[in-house]
Amino acid sequence: MRWDDLRQSTNIEDVRASTGGGAGLRLGVGGTLLALAAAYFFGIDPRLIMGLVSAVPTETSAPAAHYGTPQDEQGRFIAAVLGETEDTWSALFQTQGATYVAPKLVLYREQMPSACGSASSAVGPFYCPLDRKVYLDLGFFQQLSEEFQAPGLFAEAYVLAHEVGHHVQNLLGIAGEVRAAQQRASEAQANALSVRLELQADCFAGVWARNADQTRHILEAGDVEAALRAAAAVGDDTLQKRAQGYVVPESFTHGTSAERMSWFKRGLASGAISACDTFSGDPG
Repeated sequence: MRWDDLRQSTNIEDVRASTGGGAGLRLGVGGTLLALAAAYFFGIDPRLIMGLVSAVPTETSAPAAHYGTPQDEQGRFIAAVLGETEDTWSALFQTQGATYVAPKLVLYREQMPSACGSASSAVGPFYCPLDRKVYLDLGFFQQLSEEFQAPGLFAEAYVLAHEVGHHVQNLLGIAGEVRAAQQRASEAQANALSVRLELQADCFAGVWARNADQTRHILEAGDVEAALRAAAAVGDDTLQKRAQGYVVPESFTHGTSAERMSWFKRGLASGAISACDTFSGDPG
């Protein structure tokens, strides 16, 4: 992925220097915990899954933050990807007569208070709609490469683009409508709605990639395949087979590997928000 010439976002709170150090429980991604960690991977609201994150905002004081573009290589790369999502979605919203308000990205280590509860590196990256922030422990990318077998810079970019996709859903009012519908639905119906929400975020990641490549030529050989490997690795069916040897479709919350890849490719092929209607018809 070409990123050296991209504008690096300053819309970042970097608290890595003042978080970590064993403050919270660190769970490995292995055995049944693999399914748990990946259930949060790309999730819009970690409070909805298994009750592992408190629904009440933490009273812990916020750690000291560095605001602006990080100075380390990995931090600058993430800032470049974030900057490109800001530019791309601003342009797309403008074509619809709307204004894009970018999310804040919080970089932390191990444990971090958020408006959605206590963020932990064990749960992977997530977007909190209550404070409109994306939370990311960069150590997750090592797990993505080594344990999910999805290495590559563009696989990492896809992770962030998916979380920003959840922010886009929030701005468009889609996420709020889905959460309201889930409150009235059965567990199986709520899970099905979650799947459609996640697949749309995958599609929005593809929309971003298509438009960013058209304007900045960010893609190199193998990049799309890297993103597809990441999408396939965290499909509900793949994770459940790996963790327990069988699948329970009614418990899916993020979609199958095939569905996640398919919707990313749809967004990538079209580059249009309108191509990402996962709520009409069969999500496959």
